[in-house]
Amino acid sequence: MSGHPFRDVVIIAAHNTRQARVLEGHTAFSITLEAARGVLAEAAVPASEVDAVFSKHAPELIYALGIGPAWNSNGASGIAGVLQAASLIATGLARTVLLADGGAGLYTERAATAPWTRPANEFVVPFGLYTAAEFALIARRHMYLHGTTPEQLAEVAATIRNNGHVNPDAVYFGRGPYTVADVLGSRMIADPFHLLDCATTSEGGCGLLMTTVERAADLPGTPVYVLGGGLDALGPAYRHAPAWDLAGSLDDVPNGYVGRRAARRAFGMAGLGTSDVDVCELYDPFSFEIIRQFEAFEFCEQGEGGDFVTGGRIGPGGEFPITTDGGLMSYSHGGGIVQLSQRVARGVHQLQKRCQSGQVPDAKVALCSNGGSGALFTDVVLLGSERP
Repeated sequence: MSGHPFRDVVIIAAHNTRQARVLEGHTAFSITLEAARGVLAEAAVPASEVDAVFSKHAPELIYALGIGPAWNSNGASGIAGVLQAASLIATGLARTVLLADGGAGLYTERAATAPWTRPANEFVVPFGLYTAAEFALIARRHMYLHGTTPEQLAEVAATIRNNGHVNPDAVYFGRGPYTVADVLGSRMIADPFHLLDCATTSEGGCGLLMTTVERAADLPGTPVYVLGGGLDALGPAYRHAPAWDLAGSLDDVPNGYVGRRAARRAFGMAGLGTSDVDVCELYDPFSFEIIRQFEAFEFCEQGEGGDFVTGGRIGPGGEFPITTDGGLMSYSHGGGIVQLSQRVARGVHQLQKRCQSGQVPDAKVALCSNGGSGALFTDVVLLGSERP
């Protein structure tokens, strides 16, 4: 028998609520509750079976769904929640885990950048070091070191936005198609990022349901397995100015490649290599982050990421199709934590063969990521259609 620690763990369902620029009448909690109810209905699992909840609103969900007493994570979902939930199930501390988060009613001052891009700390308030500028510092350093070009960044952005253009569920459905010239022609936000190199702002919710292989056998959904994962952080996000060369005690991997150890753990745990990945549901706050992640995750050598993403390799039908629903740039960016779960949800839907658009034929392994070096963290999870 395999010794894989998550052999008996599955993600049985993933559900996205409606996504929109503004969801009238919703709060962050109400759309989170809708996501929770939606994923339970999709999985055909009664709320009474849930014995652990991962969410920024976990206590409120436990009360509203009437499922207590339950394990209260008092923390967010995303990849961190998925790996922690898998550990609970694997160790018998929980049997059915609900992960849900949402964002609505948070971005109200439309004349300013979104509130999650300008947290109140000593760098943001006096100097205006908002999120786009933080990620731009990382991109510019790579461009200086390796000659990465704005055209290469724009090819990433156009690819992701075109994925959303053909996705009926995307907030920016039908807005394209986009070309490299379109991206480069949009106004500058934080050099080297043009407007179309940057994530959008919108509202929505996402839910995931995880349980045991035994319980999943009685449910209608197609099980998806957690093959491996890892979490890498160098500090609190958006509190300190990021630097490419920032390093902790393990200084062999600088912040410019944060996520490398997480990816190595994930692939080592899964017994797989980068060539085994069929689809890359990569976190896309800004176009350069995709180039950086391919290097950090060792799909290519350091400094080769710009060339790696050109020539159709990351597009539909390419070797490593990326962010197939349109991601943060086109599908949805609900602020806070919800988009972290959406990368996992899209990976689940790819392996369940449920994508309305951008379905990768015969996809068996999906790599999902969260975060980025501008935020001092990157998380990685490998999902599979076959039991480890």
